[in-house]
This record gives sequence, structure tokens and C-alpha cells, in this order.
Amino acid sequence: MEGGINAWKGLRGEGPPDSGMAYFAPATRPEELIALAWYLEKGSRIFYSELSQRLTDRVAKDLFKELAVAEERHQTTLSGLYQDFAGSTSAAGFPESVIPSPEKGEIMEGGMRVSETLDWAIGREIRDILDLSISLEANAYDLHLRMKARLEDPRDKEVFTVLSHEEKDHLDRLSSLLEQKT
Repeated sequence: MEGGINAWKGLRGEGPPDSGMAYFAPATRPEELIALAWYLEKGSRIFYSELSQRLTDRVAKDLFKELAVAEERHQTTLSGLYQDFAGSTSAAGFPESVIPSPEKGEIMEGGMRVSETLDWAIGREIRDILDLSISLEANAYDLHLRMKARLEDPRDKEVFTVLSHEEKDHLDRLSSLLEQKT
């Protein structure tokens, strides 16, 4: 950084928004982990849904549409787990009653902001978008395994086992499409 701001010639860094950071908010109790996972799935669903509407590559559009539906199923699974965990009366305000919505519901798997990531994706090559999506799914896979390790009840652990297997399937599908595109 020799010369500081006076030496700057207008160059900017390239690459996707910061990824790979797990977003762990103040989640420590099992119900907080479940709520956090729900928020991350919601953000990813929005991201994939928006991508499916904006991309022109038919195969990629279809895959991202399917991934959006899968993320919605994950949200439903997590809501059910919370209801089992807390009881139906306590589940009424889930997930907001457990953890306030992070960043206006903007955080997705990988700890990234949905709007920033969509802005980055616009006009990018499909390979770049697939690369980023693979890193998001790898992060989600790892996060579900870590959440599973923090839970005690075998039934609760099984939910995160199932979710991690589904994230692994997403990784495989995205990787397969990336191989086709390179």
C-alpha cells in the first residue's frame, strides 16, 4: 500500500462477495440452531429462485429452480423439528420468536447477503455462478454437520443428517453441471 489513497488508480478487487464464513449469530441452544438454519435456508431459497428467473441457460435455470424448491422443503423440515422440540403452542412465532431475523432476512448459506450476491451474479458467466453456489452448498453441508454435533437427541440429530445429505446432493448436481459447462 505504498502511497496510500494518493497512489490509488481506481482499481477494484474482483471476485464474489465474501463466502465461506458460517453465519452463527448468537445461536447456542438447539432451538436457536434450528431457527438459524431456517433463516439460512430461506435466504438460499430466495437466491436460487431469483437466479432461476434471471438466467438464460435452460439447464441452469431448471437446476436453480429445483434447488429453490429443495431449500423450501428444508425450511418446512426445520419448522417441524422446532414444533417437535418446543411444542405446537411455542412454535407459533417461529423463527422470529427464537432469534430475530438476521439482516432483514438477507443472510443465506455461506453467511452471505442475498442482495449483494445476486448483484454480483448479474452478468457473470454461468461457471462463476456455479462455482459460488458450490461453495455455498459446501458451507451448508458443513454447517448442518456442526449443528448435528451440538444436538443431543438422536431424532434431532437425524434431521441434520438428512439435511446434510441433501446439501451433498446439491453439491453433486452443481458440480456435474459445472463439469458440463467447462
